[in-house]
Amino acid sequence: MNKMNFPGQQIGEFSIMAISDGYLCAPLDLLSNIDPVEASRLQQDAGISDPSSIHINCYLVRGRGRTILIDAGAGGFKQWGGKLIANLALAGLQPSDIDTILLTHAHPDHVGGLLDSSGGAAFPDAELVVQQREVSFWKDDGNLSRASERARGNFLFARKVFDRYREKVRTFTDRDVLPGISAISLPGHTAGHSGYRIESDDRSLLVWGDIVHFPQIQIARPDVSIAFDQDPVLSAETRIKLLDVVSSDKMLIAGMHLGELGFGHIKRKGTRYEICYEA
Repeated sequence: MNKMNFPGQQIGEFSIMAISDGYLCAPLDLLSNIDPVEASRLQQDAGISDPSSIHINCYLVRGRGRTILIDAGAGGFKQWGGKLIANLALAGLQPSDIDTILLTHAHPDHVGGLLDSSGGAAFPDAELVVQQREVSFWKDDGNLSRASERARGNFLFARKVFDRYREKVRTFTDRDVLPGISAISLPGHTAGHSGYRIESDDRSLLVWGDIVHFPQIQIARPDVSIAFDQDPVLSAETRIKLLDVVSSDKMLIAGMHLGELGFGHIKRKGTRYEICYEA
């Protein structure tokens, strides 16, 4: 039973709910190709009281006999997020009810919630499904040795997560992930950054991972990347292409940093794009 009214969508046989993990904070000077003053103005014009605040969503997908989580939030890493388990309980679910976790990528605000406070597996019965390139990147010692001090912590944390779930990890290299759910390669943010397209009964939804961190800025200005992107130029190219596709196709989208409403459509206004949230 859904005890609390989380934002949700029905895609044929699948019900999808946006489950908040809370917020993280990132200064606007992490953005490239935009002056922080302009970035702050875009946030304030959109009615956002704290311009540096980034919301963290996870998505609960139920259908075809499965209970799936797409990403697991930050889990309190660096005091970010940490509300996923409590919100799942409000939705009537325990961690043991989750049988599959699809990862968009392995940054700490997406995998932090996979570990409990003692460092154990927070979802002991779940299979962890992730793009092969993503796992290979974080496990590569050469990549670790070249990493900045900030990124080094991300490597060590991702490795800890993959190690804790090592008996349960399933990697993929093509689009086929689960019946009715296919992976979409969205390069630039991380080595194996992936979206997930859920399709059933002529309806579809794209969970696009970290295509944007600040939606009110990066949808209006898709050339704007963030320091979290491994390849800022490729990340911007992917964002521009995807905004074109989802606006042309009128595709329903979801994203880990789209805000608490969790779902929306991208509309093109002349040469610019804007997001229209689904109530």
